[in-house]
Amino acid sequence: MTIAVKVDETGFRPASRIASVGVSKILQIGAKAAAMKREGLPVIILGAGEPDFDTPDHVKQAAKAAIDAGETKYTALDGSPALKQAIAAKFKRENGVDYALDEITVGTGAKQILFNAFMATIDAGDEVVIPTPYWTSYSDIVEICGGRSVLVPCSAEAGFRLQAEQLEKAITPKTRWVLLNSPSNPSGAAYGAADYRPLIDVLLRHPNVWLMVDDMYEHIVYDGFGFVTPVALEPQLKERALTINGVSKAYAMTGWRIGYAGGPKALIKAMAVIQSQATSCPCSVSQAAAIAALNGPQDFLKERQASFKQRRDLVVDRLNAIPELECRVPEGAFYTYSGCAGVLNKVTPKGKTLVSDADFTDYLLEEAHVAVVPGSAFGLSPFFRISYATSEAELVEALSRIERACAALKE
Repeated sequence: MTIAVKVDETGFRPASRIASVGVSKILQIGAKAAAMKREGLPVIILGAGEPDFDTPDHVKQAAKAAIDAGETKYTALDGSPALKQAIAAKFKRENGVDYALDEITVGTGAKQILFNAFMATIDAGDEVVIPTPYWTSYSDIVEICGGRSVLVPCSAEAGFRLQAEQLEKAITPKTRWVLLNSPSNPSGAAYGAADYRPLIDVLLRHPNVWLMVDDMYEHIVYDGFGFVTPVALEPQLKERALTINGVSKAYAMTGWRIGYAGGPKALIKAMAVIQSQATSCPCSVSQAAAIAALNGPQDFLKERQASFKQRRDLVVDRLNAIPELECRVPEGAFYTYSGCAGVLNKVTPKGKTLVSDADFTDYLLEEAHVAVVPGSAFGLSPFFRISYATSEAELVEALSRIERACAALKE
């Protein structure tokens, strides 16, 4: 399909590959909220997808030591041997999966890992099955790489999880990948072993379809949930699966920009070709920090997990106490994904009828000064996402404002 590309008044003509891709709605809302704060408005931003904890001290010290030791030069293209060894040890220790060093890649964040993988494997018209709600970058990266996203809606009643019959129906001769994220951004839904098994059985019947799993929120799970990654459940998938992770969420290292993955040697080699012509190696100092994170003490993870759970429970309880809203209890991550069908077609105090979840989130930002993200940004409406990776005091105030804003709506 040819996409018309407009030439602006300066004569600039953007590439057609980005004609259907825009800046993330999450970033747009964040930028607007930040501008309102600069104007002096008391905006509470619940849109950021990053922990509010600091990077652990031993990780920061490792980075400082690397700088002092002169480790500020290029490293191996897709990760230093020392970091790959730490990643291999992590996969074996925590996931029960063995990856050789040439089956591991390191990039500038997990987003680059995704981009490298799709760019290295997708030809025009190839399809990627993505359950919704989904992290917005997934589909946009597929489109930039020339593929087509096959978005499969997953209901709250199904726990926002893809079902085997849905996957079977979505697969076509053009399907190249299935992309799963557990625990999920934006829903917090997670796949346990029993949830994965039916999906794995479908994939085993389709040997030409590869599996990509995003395990970024692995260490942020609640209520005794047993995290597992699909390759650990089914070793047959190892030769056609890419298991993605990183240090951003568990170790509060979003700004350090280190993501990694394990996969078949041929895929990892192809991804290195893409990376060699894009960014080359990740930051050497960040790699040193990531080694310390993966090899160092892990006890603080449970403490942070407990803090997130306390905030999750607060947010879920308060949202479910609002008659117009409905919030499922997430198994992991630090997001709630709440249904807001109850506010649709109601009228704001200023006379505007709310016809979509985006209308509702605009209303919350403009009138209640609370920034959240509409479900339309994640491919499933009518919902909205809250990130509870902020202080409990801010959450209490924000939820009170949301409650008052809902109460102010008229039929």
